[in-house]
Amino acid sequence: MSHTPLGGPGWRARLLAPVADRGNALHPGAWWLWALGLAVAASRTTNPLLLGLIVGVAGYVVAARRTDAPWARSYGAFVKLGLFVVALRIVFSMALGSPIPGTHEVFTLPELPLPGWVQGIRIGGRVTAEQLVFALYEGLKLAALLICVGAANALANPARLLKSLPGALYEAGVAVVVAMTFAPNLVADVVRLRTARRLRGRPTGGVRAVLRIGLPVLEGALERSVAVAASMDARGYGRTARVPPAVRRTTNVLTLGGLLGVCAGSYGLLAAEGAGYGLPLLAAGLLAAVAGLRLGGRRSVRTRYRPDRFGPRSWLVAASGLAVAVLMILANGYAPEALHPGVVPLTAPELPLWPALSVLPGLLPAVVAPVPPADRKEPSA
Repeated sequence: MSHTPLGGPGWRARLLAPVADRGNALHPGAWWLWALGLAVAASRTTNPLLLGLIVGVAGYVVAARRTDAPWARSYGAFVKLGLFVVALRIVFSMALGSPIPGTHEVFTLPELPLPGWVQGIRIGGRVTAEQLVFALYEGLKLAALLICVGAANALANPARLLKSLPGALYEAGVAVVVAMTFAPNLVADVVRLRTARRLRGRPTGGVRAVLRIGLPVLEGALERSVAVAASMDARGYGRTARVPPAVRRTTNVLTLGGLLGVCAGSYGLLAAEGAGYGLPLLAAGLLAAVAGLRLGGRRSVRTRYRPDRFGPRSWLVAASGLAVAVLMILANGYAPEALHPGVVPLTAPELPLWPALSVLPGLLPAVVAPVPPADRKEPSA
């Protein structure tokens, strides 16, 4: 009987991630858990070096595992939105002032006199380097949160995510997925029509060209809406089974209470001093919400065709994001100064070693997640 030596090519093939297909495609929920873990880590720090490292980890994984699907192109839009948020935060700080005291004056804007009943608010006035740096740090944190969400949007198939939702959330999930896929398809139609006009030697700019492109795009959107409505009706969308009143009331209490617990626990995890009560409250809320959703799923009379499974690679991807979140929360306890560099006095931020290493597990999906095919097409659902 032949066997492959330990260092042979067979072992290397087993260690490498396989090419993605319908059988081994990663569960979309794993991508969202990974991205939310990075987002929680970003919310625990204002150090621009750590935030840049988190954004770099998310961007590397997106570049390594993104397909050419319409929703996968949204990552660049989220990056641009994050840069816009940073610029807007700095502009607001200059225009509306900041509570951060500073001694390094950069320039002075004309100050608008305000009545006494709005004391504490000013428009214009003195702008210091300290307040600009503080606004930059806060804007970078918001931008990192947006970019982490954009990474999940670029990597998770929304249609497959809909299939994984509990039966009680099916109607809401369909509405969300239709809304999420409308804009990418609209952009794809505009690009296709502009390319067709350019190949025919017709102008693609100006009001007349926009009107001539807009009419076919609107017609395509209406046809797609009619097709989606017919497909939903043919598949029994909106039909429910009979559920006893006691079960329905219990479902409502568990679901509503669980969601409130999840919201309160999430706020605790994102707040500076709420990690102690946030995690237990989040876990209790999740348990109650899951129980309520399973009970509510009894009213759904639909089935799933080839449901997605949370395989070992999905668990590794989700665990890598959660590990980054937990390690960063712990780092916030033993190195708060490194995670929140001061601006008064104004000092250059430093990259702390252990918090930086805590972000690196987020790179695991670039190794274990299935590799997109050579043509970068999404595996069929």
